[in-house]
Amino acid sequence: MFVHLNVHSHYSFCRGANAIEDLCLAAKKRGMDALALTDTNGIYGLIWFLQIAREIGVKSIIGAELVSAGLRALLLVESRKGYGNLCRIISHRHQDTNFSLSEELIRYQEGLIVLTEHISLLNSLRSNLPENNLFVEVLPGPRRLSLLNYARKSAIPPVATNNVHFINPEDFALHRLLRAIDCNVALSRLAPAELASPDSWLKTAAQMAGAFPDCPAALSNTREIADRCLSNLDLGDPVFPTFSGTDNGSAFELLKQRCYQGARKRYGAVSEAVKKRLEYELQIIRDKGFAPYFLVVQDIVQQSRRTCGRGSAAASIVSYCLEITHVDPIAHNLFFERFLNSGRKDPPDIDVDFPWDERDAVLDYVFEKYGMQHTAMIANHVGFKARAAVREVAKVYGLPENEINSVTRKLSEFYRADRVRDLIDNNPAYQHDEFDRSWREILTLAEKLQGCPRNLSVHCGGVVITPKPINQYVATEPAPKGVNIVQWEKDQSEDAGLVKIDLLGNRSLAVIRDALAAIKRNYDVDIRYELWNPLDDARTQQLIRNGDTIGVFYVESPAMRLLQKKARTGDFDHLVIHSSIIRPAANDYIVEYLKRLHGAPYQPLHPLLDEILQETFGIMVYQEDVSKVAMALAGFDPAEADDLRRILSKKRIGRKMLDFRSKFFAGARRKGVESKTIERIWDMILSFSGYSFCKPHSASFAMVSYKSCYLRAHYPAEFIAAVISNQGGYYSTFAYISEARRMGLTVLLPEINHSQWHYTAKDRQLRVGFMQLKNIQRKAIEHILAERDQNGRFRSFDNFLKRSKIDPNDIKILIKGGVFDEIEPGRSRPELMWRMLFCHNRQLKKNNATLSLFDETPASLPRAKNYDLNTQLQHETETLGFLISRHPLTLYQDRITKLTYVPGQNLQNYVGKIVTTIGWLVTRKMTRTKKNELMEFISFEDTTAIYETIFFPETYRKFCYMLSLSRPYVLKGRVEEEFGAVTLNVSQLRFL
Repeated sequence: MFVHLNVHSHYSFCRGANAIEDLCLAAKKRGMDALALTDTNGIYGLIWFLQIAREIGVKSIIGAELVSAGLRALLLVESRKGYGNLCRIISHRHQDTNFSLSEELIRYQEGLIVLTEHISLLNSLRSNLPENNLFVEVLPGPRRLSLLNYARKSAIPPVATNNVHFINPEDFALHRLLRAIDCNVALSRLAPAELASPDSWLKTAAQMAGAFPDCPAALSNTREIADRCLSNLDLGDPVFPTFSGTDNGSAFELLKQRCYQGARKRYGAVSEAVKKRLEYELQIIRDKGFAPYFLVVQDIVQQSRRTCGRGSAAASIVSYCLEITHVDPIAHNLFFERFLNSGRKDPPDIDVDFPWDERDAVLDYVFEKYGMQHTAMIANHVGFKARAAVREVAKVYGLPENEINSVTRKLSEFYRADRVRDLIDNNPAYQHDEFDRSWREILTLAEKLQGCPRNLSVHCGGVVITPKPINQYVATEPAPKGVNIVQWEKDQSEDAGLVKIDLLGNRSLAVIRDALAAIKRNYDVDIRYELWNPLDDARTQQLIRNGDTIGVFYVESPAMRLLQKKARTGDFDHLVIHSSIIRPAANDYIVEYLKRLHGAPYQPLHPLLDEILQETFGIMVYQEDVSKVAMALAGFDPAEADDLRRILSKKRIGRKMLDFRSKFFAGARRKGVESKTIERIWDMILSFSGYSFCKPHSASFAMVSYKSCYLRAHYPAEFIAAVISNQGGYYSTFAYISEARRMGLTVLLPEINHSQWHYTAKDRQLRVGFMQLKNIQRKAIEHILAERDQNGRFRSFDNFLKRSKIDPNDIKILIKGGVFDEIEPGRSRPELMWRMLFCHNRQLKKNNATLSLFDETPASLPRAKNYDLNTQLQHETETLGFLISRHPLTLYQDRITKLTYVPGQNLQNYVGKIVTTIGWLVTRKMTRTKKNELMEFISFEDTTAIYETIFFPETYRKFCYMLSLSRPYVLKGRVEEEFGAVTLNVSQLRFL
């Protein structure tokens, strides 16, 4: 029977039109028991292919299409050695600018079957490859007879293929669309050479036989090859890095020694409880051969003084004693089996955060120490989201950019592409837009791009280190930034057994680092990060209790601040719970949790779960709760329970979840649990699908939250300066400046002698950094700072002109930004402009490039009044991005005084009443109701406070088109209170 050996999925980026699962299902439906996957220059979807084909009952044939310098060949894997050679050839194809397809095929021929239609390549290979490993690829079409004739003359056997790029003939339109997007041309101008034949679809065996009536051998050879090909790589066993100078045995002894050294440092005397936990974990680590992995991670972590080990690894006392993580798993009751258990088949992974601007240096260290041949980063497969899909389809339809922007700017970049029409039809923001027939076609086509990967990018932190050269395990290619990346994303990498280490950049760690440095510099107070534990600090707890946590890592979002206000708890353990429960699918459970937290009686889910869920009042909050409940209620063993937890976090969960559901219900019934109770508990388990947290992860982040909040409580100016300088918070710089004013800090404009590149602070004064200046060249600021460091402060504007060699346009920005006001109190800004221009023009007349532009200054120039206040404020906005010297609402004071309104800080006094407020929009979050209607949570601020508002669907439909970040509003609505926290339910909105 005929077997398709040339098949492209959508992992042939912007070529193949269909997903792997759809291809396998179609092959099965058309009576085929085997299928090859030969994506172009890659094995991007190989692990999915192996898994899906096994589930569907189709033999998977591993391969790839190699294209280079106008030549094309199919490489099919016959053995494990052949797989390694395929990975090498693909990797060299991406990495070697002098790549030669024929030379590579000759050099790495073992275990590979080669098919090609290129006679020149066949002639190069025929005397160098075994005769049963080289075939003439013959496709239906004009070259069919000539290729069959060549096969007869050369005695190289022919093989029939159909160069499959789509499943059905009608899918050619999607293939054509993808090619136009990839080539960045209009559909009408797409060259035919860029397309597969319209006939390149997944034909049945009978249809292929009809295309080759005169050469049955070309059809039967496909079966012969399919039978020879490897269909299972036996991937999945963990592939751990080696630690230099050790084997598994000596690595374990070294690990044990370091653990006990660390335990004495962490705990002082090693108690029996600590020893018991250490020995338990070390036994599992030894049995599984994981010791080198821990030593490698420790080695990497030691490259930075401030790190945050997180994820499930924070449940390990081994990680804690190695100073990979910083939360005591015994004191905080962290579940080690979430990280590692004796029955777990997949490898663990350890996530470590570094200050964001130190991470690249850490990665450089890893690549240098462990070698480019053994190290690579995980890839991301970048697909089409709604905005990109609509934009790209509209572009190839030839629509103008402004028309495209008018539609796409209202679409979130996070929306799925397959919901485009629903998003637009049901979004009030589009209620005044009309979509003609061509736009309707565009939107329909855009939805078909959902799931199509477009290109690779670099994963945010995943690194793989292998004991043997990495190309024995996976193909790699250079990312645009130059770093080596594997062709799989994280899920496929993990399923293949590649053990990743997540080395992530965290801006809040840099915030803490910079704030601590400023505290040492300003007050000679030395807070050592690794020994610092502020969990019992009263002022810190008070801020957390009140939700006064803007700028504080992990707990500054409006939703999290509101939850803290409702909970009214400031201790560490409750913060861990709250930062885990606040996820989209858990909204209903949050309300129930708060009721129980404040004393409401409740009926436990089931007596078997009482102890497990006691600390969270009978509600499942953490990922490991899923595992614990499955074991206690349904009799799962630890490995099965962990598999259930893992499946919930994956994108593809359908078939396996049905099996787990059946097993869960059967196991719970055997323990006498009623069906209604099982359903209720299963629904709670399903709320963990996709997006949820484990307790060790939340505890690790909560520790960073506490340290951040301690700095806000005790050193607010230094803290806010570090938050803004590192540009990593939830809010805009404008919002942080406003918060600084509310905290009682004085905000100072940039100044030529006092400002640094970043924001700085001391004694409750916040100084704006030069980084805030817009449209100024970075090299100009670097020159100013270097000149000031080398030769001292600038004594006057004239002194600045003489010592500086920067562009006059940059000096104009500095003048408009008020940078010279302090050193020139007697001169107006227009006078400074004149002096700068006078000197510049004089220098141009001299036309002497060896002198500074400003070697001479005029003795006197006409005096001039300063710019009026409105002009100065306009210049401030222009040069700094927004008003910093005052809140923008102060500019509307004449209008505000005519209104009767309630300041934001007083809303709690008006619960249940309809009030008017004034507000500047700070941040917003759109969501959907259970009826799929759009609504929005929006944070506004006035000069007294940030306050939270709700725009329910009816109000949102009326006013969504008015909302922006650039102007003030008058709001009217009812003040509502829940668990002590107030929000404004908006009913009316107008511009101030």
